[in-house]
Amino acid sequence: MEPLLEVRDLVKTFGGARRFLRPPRPGIRAVDGVSFSIKPGEVVGLVGESGSGKTTVGRTILKLTDPTAGSIRFDGTEITDLDREAMRPYRRRMQIIFQDPYASLNPRMKVVDILGEAFAIHGIGSGFDRRARITELLDRVGLPDSYATRYPHEFSGGQRQRIVIARALAVDPKFIVADEPVSALDVSIQAQIVNLMSGLQRDLNLAMLFISHDLSVVEYICDRVIILYLGRVMEEGPVDRIFTRPRHPYTEALLAAAPVPDPTASRNKVILTGDMPSPANPPSGCVFRTRCRYALPACAEAKPLARDIGEGQSIACIRDDIL
Repeated sequence: MEPLLEVRDLVKTFGGARRFLRPPRPGIRAVDGVSFSIKPGEVVGLVGESGSGKTTVGRTILKLTDPTAGSIRFDGTEITDLDREAMRPYRRRMQIIFQDPYASLNPRMKVVDILGEAFAIHGIGSGFDRRARITELLDRVGLPDSYATRYPHEFSGGQRQRIVIARALAVDPKFIVADEPVSALDVSIQAQIVNLMSGLQRDLNLAMLFISHDLSVVEYICDRVIILYLGRVMEEGPVDRIFTRPRHPYTEALLAAAPVPDPTASRNKVILTGDMPSPANPPSGCVFRTRCRYALPACAEAKPLARDIGEGQSIACIRDDIL
């Protein structure tokens, strides 16, 4: 099956502007050579600590921010350099679910207008047809049609996120970036939203980039997972392989730090020391080496390239003895 989305050597740098009679200010490389692909109907998790570049990857893929370098292909078409007008047909097929449902909804608009706006922008249907479609969308996300005449502030956080999901589905997309879609919700509501998204993904055969720091949610909803650190991919592979046989030291540390619901279960104690370095001044060679317990002097010399270690799993590490 051909990939729906292909990302190759994606780079996004912020800043770095020239200054009068001064050396250029160093740019912040938030995304540094990220490559991956997503097949139709596949859910790929993007995991990493805060500041690792997860959200920037998602926004750059959708061209909400322009990439500095690299290639983005969607359904066989190169969209990297498309301008705003040329991207319009692809906006309908690529949608996003933001982290904060309240901030992503216009507080002055009723739900019927929020959902209807997507139809107006893309010229979908008219009058009666649009209203019927709104009723269908609300039902699909588990909300009654009577909610269509209410404003965002009249809903709970979970209900607002259901409205955000309905808005993303309004134009029948094929690919969705879900940017921490449950992190702003109460724990009791998170499971409901995750189950809703999982069901919708299966029913509609949606491809999805699921950005999260919650490994339990990623394990539940995703087919594959990408581990990101300081803008670079450390490890990638099927969820069952990554969660049962992590091979990169950073992946191992993330999994060791994740809470386990079983109090009798044992887990390797791997503690990350220090803080993540600044992306404005990343370490040479392997960016993770300053916190890696396996680091060698050679780790500072060259950037490790991703290498296949079998069964769809790859890591960016020069050492063989940790495999």
